[in-house]
Amino acid sequence: MNFGGTLRVNKFACFTLGFILFLIIYWRSGNAGFPLEKSDLINLKSLLKASIQAAEMGGKKVLDGNSHELNIKSKGKTLEGVNDPVTDADYASHCAMYYSLKNTFEKLTVVSEEHSKSGSGCENQQMLDVDKALPGNSIIEYLNDELVYMKDVTVWIDPLDATKEYTEGLYQYVTTMVCVAIKGVPVIGVIHYPFLPRTYWGWFTKKPSANMPIVPHKEENKEHPRVVISRSHPGKVEEIAKAAFGPKTTVSMAAGAGYKVMEVVNGTYDVYLHATAIKKWDLCAGDAIIKSVHGKMSTIKGEAIDYSADSDVKVSGGILVTRFDHEYYQDKLPVQLDSVH
Repeated sequence: MNFGGTLRVNKFACFTLGFILFLIIYWRSGNAGFPLEKSDLINLKSLLKASIQAAEMGGKKVLDGNSHELNIKSKGKTLEGVNDPVTDADYASHCAMYYSLKNTFEKLTVVSEEHSKSGSGCENQQMLDVDKALPGNSIIEYLNDELVYMKDVTVWIDPLDATKEYTEGLYQYVTTMVCVAIKGVPVIGVIHYPFLPRTYWGWFTKKPSANMPIVPHKEENKEHPRVVISRSHPGKVEEIAKAAFGPKTTVSMAAGAGYKVMEVVNGTYDVYLHATAIKKWDLCAGDAIIKSVHGKMSTIKGEAIDYSADSDVKVSGGILVTRFDHEYYQDKLPVQLDSVH
């Protein structure tokens, strides 16, 4: 027998094996001085489930509040002189949504329209079950996990959108909303209607919820667009819309930014137009959802809205929301909304 043969070594295989071993050692040694803990990462699939649960928990508080004295107070007046109310239901919904998310994801940055009352004890909320399957949302189980850095995530919540209408018994406009933004970009949006009840969600680049309607594009709608505007902050939007889009434009008023965005999503309206200042917790969830069905939300100038935690909570450049033909409508609008008299 010949034991003097030559042993051939596959240099590429050795290099690959060595590189893999290096990565394992590098990772386990704390990334060369920058330790990455499990809590520094967050699974967007789990956060979507948590967002749905939080929005629906808030919705239950809104329903409960309707059976008690609302204890209506005022946060002041809008620029149009309209009273900006807040109720105990706003605070109860905030407590349920904010603290359930914070207790589930300790390092998560959450921005809410409301703030907790001192000594309310509302921080004693249960953790959300991000592993259980959610009724009516089985599609989520088929989506891939996606891990992102916790530091890049900001969650915006609106515990009760359309509070004024809530106090007036116009419950069709009332929603609770949760939005997940990554590096300022809205990626996941949840809009829950407590009084239906019904929940819609969208995960940009992934899927919208199964109950999201399929709406065909109709080119002829551009000749007579249906525009929805705010009933409490109308400004000069109706005349701006008709001057920009033509005399066949029909303008309707509705409440709640979440409601109006969803009415564009489901095809009731072609355009949601807003001229006065508006807060980002009113917009973020709708922004993510309209993107998930290939629509768009922007300022009147066509600028994307930054939802980073350290950004200004107010958007002053007007809002344009469409499911189709966004650039067409944007090009017809004046750069300055106050240029129409």
